[in-house]
Amino acid sequence: MENTLYYGDNLDIMRRYIPDNSIDLVYLDPPFKSDQSYNILFKEKNGTESVAQIKIFEDTWHWDQRAEETFVEITEKAPKKVADLIIALRNFLGSNDMMAYLVMMAIRLVELYRVLKDTGSIYLHCDPTASHYLKLVMDAVSGVKSFRNEVVWLYTRPGTKHQKQFPRVHDIILWYSKSDNWIFNPDAVRIPYSQKTIERGKYSVATSKVTKGIHERVLPYGGKCPEDWWHIPMIQGNARERLGYPTQKPETLLERILKASSNEGNIVLDPFCGCGTTITVAEKLKRKWIGIDVTHLAISLMRHRLKDAFGDKLKFDVIGEPVDLRGAETLAKQDPYQFQWWALGLVGARPAESEQKKGKDKGIDGYIYFYDETQKTKKIIIQVKGGAVNPGYIRDLKGTMERSNAQIGVFITLKPPTKGMKEEAGISGFYKSPGWNKNYPKLQILTIEELLQGKNIDYPPKTSVTFKKAEKHKEKTHKQLKLDDRD
Repeated sequence: MENTLYYGDNLDIMRRYIPDNSIDLVYLDPPFKSDQSYNILFKEKNGTESVAQIKIFEDTWHWDQRAEETFVEITEKAPKKVADLIIALRNFLGSNDMMAYLVMMAIRLVELYRVLKDTGSIYLHCDPTASHYLKLVMDAVSGVKSFRNEVVWLYTRPGTKHQKQFPRVHDIILWYSKSDNWIFNPDAVRIPYSQKTIERGKYSVATSKVTKGIHERVLPYGGKCPEDWWHIPMIQGNARERLGYPTQKPETLLERILKASSNEGNIVLDPFCGCGTTITVAEKLKRKWIGIDVTHLAISLMRHRLKDAFGDKLKFDVIGEPVDLRGAETLAKQDPYQFQWWALGLVGARPAESEQKKGKDKGIDGYIYFYDETQKTKKIIIQVKGGAVNPGYIRDLKGTMERSNAQIGVFITLKPPTKGMKEEAGISGFYKSPGWNKNYPKLQILTIEELLQGKNIDYPPKTSVTFKKAEKHKEKTHKQLKLDDRD
């Protein structure tokens, strides 16, 4: 179970795979009820923002049949306090998008409480739009006495020209424990005192003395324990840490949570794992981890991030992805977009935005960028098909290659290619790599079955620059970061 990525709905994954009282720490950063759609935004090689934006999830929840069915399940099967609260909230809010959000969150929070150990904690990351409602839900799930802190995460962002209200520059993180015997390690997260504080002479650090009858205050050795407001900057656009995922949180934020509320060897669960910040930090801090996400694109990004940071020595399982042809066929029928993203992940490609297909890049599902001479960027374009195929697709891909100035074109197919397709690809010639002085087929056809067996695109090795690489992890001494100078 530990060190595992799961693809799928986290509610189903938790019920199927995660036993009671098995998790030491839960951190979740679910989609906020903020009425916007988030996209993965890639940077082009010249540093500008790419028009290739991939919608990863729609941050809008609607009251539909699924929400109604979940509401009924809560009222019939959830603990009475949770059921009573959800019924009361629906009477107050009505059957609208906010209520749909709360229903979907409530049933998942019940499951997260189930899998949590008695010494464990839940950190629920939310924004002011719904934090007050989610606190009520957590009070019902965990009990009012289990509430530990409402942490305010402060950050800064540019203002707008026509400001009509105070800028929103904070998120809320609700911390609940499962029992009165929770893990808390204040010494692991202390902030060093500023030189100004030490020089003031008001306090004597780590000592106690009486001067003229006045007993001086004793401060803990190593610094102060952070208050319930944390001034931690968001990830800047040019930061090495930033990978292009829109809701990516800074590792410093997760480090503080994991150090404070878990120990080495503990199991950390993130049921909305996104680009994998939680599991990356858990690995760095020698915790075991479980990550869940509902998109194959996120799973692919996490694979890249873990490999970049820790190399091939890190072993982990991925559950929920197709492992054979039958599984691939099932995914293609159930969700063509998820099939496409999964197939692109098999070859290390980045998806193209679907709206592009209306323009000059029609027929491109993904890209791979590579270098093979003096840092000149070359391009491979990829098309994925889960249904019937014919030679016309290969001819169209040739034309797209010419229009987009691609050096290599790849056609990934679930069905076996026809003889005509192979012939059309065969007469397309070769791309000669100046860096390797080697010819590579200009148009390549790969089947899903071949990819599952380990075959891959034939192009200059170890030259891909498709995804921004995560920084390689280096073991270091646990020196605490000085985040601010406030006493």
